Amino acid sequence: MKHLFFSYLLSLFCLSIAWGQAPDLLILNGHLIDPKNKIDQKMDLAVTDGHVSHLGHDLSDLDAKHIIHAEGLIVTPGLIDLHAHAFHGTTPDRYLANSFGSLPPDGFTFESGVTTLVDTGGAGWKNFEVFKRQTIDRAKTRVLAFINIVGNGMSGGAYEQDLRDMDPKLTAMVANKYKSDIIGIKLAHYSGYDWRPTELTVEAGRLAKIPVMIDFGGSQPELSLDTLFLEKLRPGDIFTHVYANVNGREAVLKDDGQLRKSAIEAQKKGLIFDVGHGGASFIFDQAIPSIHQGLYPDTISTDLHTGSMNGAMKDMVNVMSKFLNMNLTLQQVIKATTWKPAQVIQRPELGHLSKGAIADMTLLKLENGDFGFLDTQNKKIKGTQKLSCQMTIKDGQVVYDLNGLHGELWTQNE
Repeated sequence: MKHLFFSYLLSLFCLSIAWGQAPDLLILNGHLIDPKNKIDQKMDLAVTDGHVSHLGHDLSDLDAKHIIHAEGLIVTPGLIDLHAHAFHGTTPDRYLANSFGSLPPDGFTFESGVTTLVDTGGAGWKNFEVFKRQTIDRAKTRVLAFINIVGNGMSGGAYEQDLRDMDPKLTAMVANKYKSDIIGIKLAHYSGYDWRPTELTVEAGRLAKIPVMIDFGGSQPELSLDTLFLEKLRPGDIFTHVYANVNGREAVLKDDGQLRKSAIEAQKKGLIFDVGHGGASFIFDQAIPSIHQGLYPDTISTDLHTGSMNGAMKDMVNVMSKFLNMNLTLQQVIKATTWKPAQVIQRPELGHLSKGAIADMTLLKLENGDFGFLDTQNKKIKGTQKLSCQMTIKDGQVVYDLNGLHGELWTQNE
């Protein structure tokens, strides 16, 4: 992390010189919500050389190269999707590891306001360099990764059951080699009454000094969530698919509808509860009562892949909208998709709009109307609010513009 911090300081020094020049971009009259800085009000914002250079209430006199009029829109830090699958490739029968189930990030991020996407376990230590060359280094989206404890990554089937391929030392070695790309260790889909995979994953996280994300597989009898939360995982580690109820895994709500006390206790101690909506891992029967009993999500994420994007999940702003209609405030939803995930992945340079910050921004519109939202069991709730992405800015560049806010008005030549 030290090299990232010093790079950040150097960028601030360079910007202090550059800020004498005209801004590249000026956003006027938007409602800025920045949870890190506790900003929730109408403000203007200017961007110079890819960073936030000005914040204020009347910046219209600045001689910017481009002006965006954001009246009626919400301006947030660029959204961070903590749980997605981007190791796209053409290898058959390899599930989400260089195969057809994962998605090329740029096709699905910017249109939903996401500037940073975290691939969760597609690659292991054996194939991470392929993922880096093929996706991370080529994408305009900022792609980070939880490396899989399984050396072959999330290849599905028997690959993910092979304890012999779960090597904490080699996994940590690759994570330490690629610190700028790898931000955690992932365990997913292991099926069996055995704590060893969880323990190996946590050991890799300890060796690399990074968090782990746990997606419990199937087990008969079921492994105890109380044990996982209070004994196996550390503060800062992540339990994903928090509102799922799947065969072989205990749910956070017990059979009597009461929330497990261990969940609230673990969250207070620093365990991170992630949505990870996906194609089968989010149901209202779990989400709504859990929220009513105090288990709010720390991070809201999509679990984006081909099996979820055309189902109930759809995209980031749709998932955010569901939580707006489950009584989370707009401020809570934005924090769970910006500053909180930035903290979870130990990237404090992301997820906020402080002066000098990287100019990743999302311009959202909050629409009022009659809307419907599905869970992964095809159950529906009705809602009155829905977010839509109007513009996405990455590193100070407009990368998505739904309604031409950044364009010049065409007029017919005389």
